[in-house]
Amino acid sequence: MTTLADRPNTALLVIDVQNGVMEGAPNRDAVIANIDTLVGKARAEDVPVIWVQHSDDHGLQWGSENWRYVPELVRRDAEPLVHKRYGDSFEDTDLEALLVERGVGRLVVTGAQTDACIRSTLHGAFVRGYDVTLVGDAHTTEDLTAYGAPAPEQVIAHTNLYWQWQSAPGRRAGTVGTAEVTFAADAG
Repeated sequence: MTTLADRPNTALLVIDVQNGVMEGAPNRDAVIANIDTLVGKARAEDVPVIWVQHSDDHGLQWGSENWRYVPELVRRDAEPLVHKRYGDSFEDTDLEALLVERGVGRLVVTGAQTDACIRSTLHGAFVRGYDVTLVGDAHTTEDLTAYGAPAPEQVIAHTNLYWQWQSAPGRRAGTVGTAEVTFAADAG
């Protein structure tokens, strides 16, 4: 149902599941296990898995241990890796070109951080015409309560709630659990 013509395929996005991002994140191990399950399912169904990796001049310097993906998740050489410096995975990256190449009009989104790169990418994809499914038990965020933010569990729950009801002409959004993810072209 995407508004992108001739783009019937789905891709799995794995966003910023890096050592420095995941350190201390709520439900870290369960979220990583769910993402690993989805990666395996996507590979088994020949669905593109696209990895996104953030770098900045603070805690995620290019090449540092914090910048590296968590060891539990292993990217295959044939799977694209998108390097980014902004929250939205589309901004100043080759993500759009990779999706066009693969005929992708629907994204299944996982990773971190819920209230930053996940939200930015969800909205960035949606306004670009993609159908976007958030996997509600396959994303997490850090605890920013010291800065006035809600507890991480509340941030995650709120994002899952509002994305479930996101709508726009000709596009679909939704939130599902890992067990309910389908990569079929007509999935919502």
